[in-house]
Amino acid sequence: MDINAAKRDFDEHGFAVLRGFMDADEIAQVNAEVDRYIAEKLPQLPETAGFYEDKNDPSTLMRLQNMCDHDPFFHALYYGERMMELCAQLMGQPVRGKNLQWFNKLPERGRETPPHQDGFYFMLEPNEALTLWLSQDCADEENGCVRYLPGSHRRGMRPHQRTNILGFSQGITDYGEDDLCGEIPVCTQPGDLIAHHSLTVHRADANPSARARRALGFVYFGECATEDAERAEAYRQKLYAEWEGEGKL
Repeated sequence: MDINAAKRDFDEHGFAVLRGFMDADEIAQVNAEVDRYIAEKLPQLPETAGFYEDKNDPSTLMRLQNMCDHDPFFHALYYGERMMELCAQLMGQPVRGKNLQWFNKLPERGRETPPHQDGFYFMLEPNEALTLWLSQDCADEENGCVRYLPGSHRRGMRPHQRTNILGFSQGITDYGEDDLCGEIPVCTQPGDLIAHHSLTVHRADANPSARARRALGFVYFGECATEDAERAEAYRQKLYAEWEGEGKL
């Protein structure tokens, strides 16, 4: 892994791709641990720990939240030196942990991910954070790979508004043809890792294929960033109440 090249890409484009970050044995273990977590841990957790495309159908699980808070394996993975040091090198400063998520774009029914900037959700000043996206499956243009708008992290926050897509409550309102033409689709193999800045615009298509497209998302805040925690929690509670009222929780 060439961390210097990754740092240059991250600074210039707002994202960097680290191929083969985990080998076949490591990603196989991660996959097995996710399956264990879903089978053993999730039934014991609050309903907001997991989201479903159809809440009455357990097979449609599409998101897990705060996994590092509920399980020793994922706590160790998330806070381990390997991840924390990588983030610090890419950000140019120490980082602190925020969230470990699981994304499952379901075969033949996984919905699109609207164009957005993660930092819109984070409510940070300054907005200095990053997400590591660990691919568990082959992700390509057929099953909904992540698409990035290079350099968008240097152009500030775009306008967002509520979407009807569970798990992605905000989307960019003025995403147009020029944006679509400027996108870079990032295809990945199991064990590949993508790192992107909190202001980098990205999205993903739906998954009409018969193939899975699973990934873990590691969110870290830069040491310099101050979170408006009260505002963030108020937004989260309001959103969950709305989803519950709409029958999504």
